[in-house]
Amino acid sequence: MNVTETISDSSDGFLWLEDLESEHAGRWVRDRNAETVAGLTDGASFARLCSELRQVLDSADRIPFPTLRGDYLYNLWKDEAHPRGLWRRTTLDQYRRQEPDWEVLLDLDALAEQEGENWVWQGVEVLRPGYQRCLISLSRGGSDASVVREFDLRDLAFVKGGFTLPEAKSNVGWIDADNIYVATDFGPDSLTTSGYPRIVKRWRRGTPLSEAVVVFEGSADDVSVYADHDPTPGFERDFVGHWMDFYRIQRYVRTAAGDLTRIDVPDDAETDVHREWLLIRLRSAWTVGAVTYPAGAVLVTRLDAFLAGGREMTLLFEPDPRTSLSYHAWTRNHLILAVLSDVKSRLEVLSPGETGWRREALAGAPEFDHTEIVDTDPDHNDAYLLSSNGFTRPTTLRHGRVGGEAETLKQEPQFFDPAGMSVRQFFATSADGTRVPYFVVAPPDAAAGPTLLTAYGGFEVSLTPSYDGVIGRGWLAKGGTYVVANIRGGGEYGPGWHRSATRENRPRAYEDLAAVATDLVARGITSPSQLGVRGGSNGGLLTGVMLTRYPELFGAIVSEVPLLDLRRYHKLLAGASWMAEYGDPDQEADWAYLRTFSPYHNVRHGQPYPPVLFVTSTRDDRVHPGHARKMVARLREYDYDVSYYENVEGGHGAAADNEQMAFKRALILEFLWQKLKR
Repeated sequence: MNVTETISDSSDGFLWLEDLESEHAGRWVRDRNAETVAGLTDGASFARLCSELRQVLDSADRIPFPTLRGDYLYNLWKDEAHPRGLWRRTTLDQYRRQEPDWEVLLDLDALAEQEGENWVWQGVEVLRPGYQRCLISLSRGGSDASVVREFDLRDLAFVKGGFTLPEAKSNVGWIDADNIYVATDFGPDSLTTSGYPRIVKRWRRGTPLSEAVVVFEGSADDVSVYADHDPTPGFERDFVGHWMDFYRIQRYVRTAAGDLTRIDVPDDAETDVHREWLLIRLRSAWTVGAVTYPAGAVLVTRLDAFLAGGREMTLLFEPDPRTSLSYHAWTRNHLILAVLSDVKSRLEVLSPGETGWRREALAGAPEFDHTEIVDTDPDHNDAYLLSSNGFTRPTTLRHGRVGGEAETLKQEPQFFDPAGMSVRQFFATSADGTRVPYFVVAPPDAAAGPTLLTAYGGFEVSLTPSYDGVIGRGWLAKGGTYVVANIRGGGEYGPGWHRSATRENRPRAYEDLAAVATDLVARGITSPSQLGVRGGSNGGLLTGVMLTRYPELFGAIVSEVPLLDLRRYHKLLAGASWMAEYGDPDQEADWAYLRTFSPYHNVRHGQPYPPVLFVTSTRDDRVHPGHARKMVARLREYDYDVSYYENVEGGHGAAADNEQMAFKRALILEFLWQKLKR
């Protein structure tokens, strides 16, 4: 962090805690960590809990979820012996076996030891269609910033003199074996105010990065830029574009001569190109000729005709008040749509033909589980990997082909006993009369007791039913009740559900969660003193607001990697990229509403605040740990019951490996159980 750029508000007495290089701030963090660890881990119960959670995270019986690339299934596997992970691959025939023969491509633990670096896997870009080279991203300690290194998938070694990038928030993509697109930190004026690349270049093998040729530039006020090459035979194309904010993007088709043709759809629409098709997913209504398509609709047209001025559209999906599109996936010849209806999933296959697009249910998708597409291989075939699970049903992984039956490949074991538990869905009524769905996992006749409520409510992210062995073993098995709320700000009912709780309407998300908390008590599921709430990132802001606005509703609160200072968030790390979600605090009109719910600015003396735990990471380079640090300092100043834990590494997940993850989650569950089991 550049202290001179970031620390400038003299009215904030705790600005010094934003300085990640300060020994004074570091000592404060170590003191707070010591207090929290001493208060929560001193006893056999914590050690037992931590061990049980580690067993879940490291279990050899977990499903090794793969990605499909050509003839192989690739997987990153972490366990007790390999905490950083093994990147490996196998064939489908081998994967069907109980003990597949895996070919290890890269041992991250061995690499970290050899190079004296704390490497954490960040992702990989594999060269299509041959799959012989890849670009591997590795971060130090789990931060978003990473180094990029070229790797040979035949020799299983990093390429000497190959493409490499120093640590930065980079985007890279293959053009061909000797050229890549790269967007990175090229030096002064090459980043946006959000800290992401503003310039993308074409880099040729064997030349220095300084000689890479600029292919596209955004502005400093953009969030980021990108470039991408589609190598599909017969449909080779290049795309560039710039994200103007979190939801608005302008995309172009780029010719070999460098000419740009705009894909002229609304800026807030999502687009995807597959072979001859352009798919358009709307966030707002769009009038094309005499037809107005609603927000949330999905359209398809032929890309070349669209670029030439044609506007003949096919409506593939139209939402209704209870139904929205969650996501889509292409196979070679088909389109799979994942639909949510009152947060319950179904999968549909759409197939183009001479008479239009045919629609049918996807074979192999269980009726009552939450199902999702894990991966497809649109370059080669119509195969898909499908996972299904529920709150009390562990995951089953299936493999199928559109038009055929799906086979079960792997099934996860039970990590806790679900006997007597049920999953029920209820609807709370928010302050403005909106029905807000939530799920309750507990025995249906259980007496009111310790209850853990979680929600997110932002960035159009949907929370769907899923199996969590850590929650099962560490909370449900102890007699706790688990609740997931689908509040506004998420994507459960499409873009309107999200937009209704952005910017000045943000308090609706908080009213929704307060309504769920109230409804849980009214139904006799819990009491305020036994109700805990947990959220991370935007959900950490959510729980921070619960603390300062609705303290009487909760017995304990957990806020992870949180956003809490809404006066300065846009000046810290990636914060400027979220102004479309929250607003710009430098604008008087925006700060007028932001100040009403900014948790850091709404801490008051003498309030009935319940005990609260804040968890973050020094290496989080997305949401600055200064948010949590300053909030804790202010609460301590007023003598509130506040605990704090800052992991040194782990990035935005606040944990770099399973050992750290088990400790972090055990700390949270132990805190909640101590405070709510009264």
